[in-house]
Amino acid sequence: MLRINFMAIFNKKSPSQADQSVKAVPVVKDDKSMKDLYATTAVKTDKNAKNKGVISKHTRAYRVLVKPLITEKGTQLASLGKYLFVVENKTNKIEVAKAIEDLYGVKPLKVNMVLMEGKTKVRGRIIGKRKDWKKAIVTVPKGKTLDVYEGI
Repeated sequence: MLRINFMAIFNKKSPSQADQSVKAVPVVKDDKSMKDLYATTAVKTDKNAKNKGVISKHTRAYRVLVKPLITEKGTQLASLGKYLFVVENKTNKIEVAKAIEDLYGVKPLKVNMVLMEGKTKVRGRIIGKRKDWKKAIVTVPKGKTLDVYEGI
């Protein structure tokens, strides 16, 4: 793939001079995958803490994972090593996998995402709609578990 210097084409020069100034520059392609782009973790200092040197590693992880989704179907899936979470609408699979690894210390095998549409509710003449939300189904390796049910 070549890049062409288009400014040389629009200069007020004769056609022979414009052809001499056009240069082909090879494009260097990086061999980075999408997972490499999200490799760094967000580490921020907590300004409101009493100790000024306290570092909060999980700041972004708590924003990505809103809450664990505890339902009858979710408890049955937990026996298979799959856990349900309500996540932010704008997050992707890579961010969810990093948040699970940061919070629970388990690297997930697979993350599936489902965009759930909010229900339409009618009360008399008033029609309303609940907001849309996103569900993540996180599969962990055999023998590993997530403590999402502690404190219930």
